[in-house]
Amino acid sequence: MPITLTDLAAPRHSAVLVMEMQRGVVGDLTSFPALAEACAERDVVGNAARVAAAARAAGVPVVQCTAAFRADRAGSHTDNAPFIRRLLRDPAHMLEGTPAIEVVPELADPADLESRRHHGFSPFTGTALDQTLRSLGVRTVVAVGVSLNLGVPGLCLEAVNLGYRVVAVTDAMAGVPADYADAVLTHTIGLLAARTTAGELVRAWKTP
Repeated sequence: MPITLTDLAAPRHSAVLVMEMQRGVVGDLTSFPALAEACAERDVVGNAARVAAAARAAGVPVVQCTAAFRADRAGSHTDNAPFIRRLLRDPAHMLEGTPAIEVVPELADPADLESRRHHGFSPFTGTALDQTLRSLGVRTVVAVGVSLNLGVPGLCLEAVNLGYRVVAVTDAMAGVPADYADAVLTHTIGLLAARTTAGELVRAWKTP
């Protein structure tokens, strides 16, 4: 029998992973204007905020998966990917202690957990995220955030490799260009995760 969304994302064994919804990524201090514009067009911040609020109300942990760099770059490989090399031409990019690394206000909540990373493109490598989720009894991760170019596929692939089930909230994600992001949702995320919308998930969490 096919598993339903209500069972797959049941609050007792689920957590929401919010991927890089930070001021310097998609917010007022963005270094990625095209990505921020794509988020605005799809109401990604609003839809992710709806998911996070419903999760908190249902007792589902929300983990803010954030990225940052130290000024001295300790803990970060800085020359092993062209994108990283390009980003770090700006010595102030996403520095610890700056407003750029803050979660956007619409999604910030003091009760949320945070998993900060200083290296790579996905939230599990080099962090305690896996151990945190296992300590909470999590078996299903609900993915929202950015981007469909790198971070979200990395999140989904690593989660599956670690034995988690994944629910991808498709209207709470974005990438650039838009047609590429849609193709990733169909041809990559669709192979790794159950796909749903913010509205469908919120209704599932409200089901008695």
